[in-house]
Amino acid sequence: MIKKIMLLLVCFQLTACDPASLQKALETLGAGELTSAEVSSGLKQALEIGISKGADALSKKDGYFASQYKILLPPEARKVADKLRNVPGFTNVENEILERINRGAEDAAKRAKPIFVTAIRQMTFSDAMDILMGPDNAATSYLNRTTYDPLYQEFNPVIVQSLDKFDARKYWRDAVNAYNKIPFVENANPDLDDYVTKEALKGLFGMVENEEKNIRTNVAARTTDLLKKVFAKQDGK
Repeated sequence: MIKKIMLLLVCFQLTACDPASLQKALETLGAGELTSAEVSSGLKQALEIGISKGADALSKKDGYFASQYKILLPPEARKVADKLRNVPGFTNVENEILERINRGAEDAAKRAKPIFVTAIRQMTFSDAMDILMGPDNAATSYLNRTTYDPLYQEFNPVIVQSLDKFDARKYWRDAVNAYNKIPFVENANPDLDDYVTKEALKGLFGMVENEEKNIRTNVAARTTDLLKKVFAKQDGK
């Protein structure tokens, strides 16, 4: 049982170790019948399938807006929306900005896939042994921990561009400026870029985590012969 769990988690983590080291690790785990190329390719397929499904699902209309990953307004923004209910031009500000920021996230998700794939291909073997006995989301957690910052730097400009495509930032700035003119209120920050970027990435990682768990536990989710061969090692635990 332990040996098979270890093999599965190694499959999720080994992308950049040299063939000799990878083969030695496989033989140590009693999986010498799998070549290093098969395991490496199987890992890439598994993670890229999860990323593709996640990004594709979120990039569709209502992928964020009508799903469990819907981006909600932070407390400060809801306070602004509540105060503006009786201000002409902003009576429906919460619903309006919610739809716009989620449409922006859906648009940005279309460009998320290559960013994630590049990050996966830069993973190394050095941290693999530390997470061998991890939970079903071990690979996703590793990706989050080791790639979040560079992903943020890449994704934030995409989010900004997408928000501007739907005039979300201008709309929100106008709303906050109107709010800040109300007597005796504490001025609010009109910048939602950072918040929306973080929430959009949270949704993407959530989708990848779901797909990782699916491939680990659902034989039917292994849609290629290579995935079936590599992940069959965990079956029968």
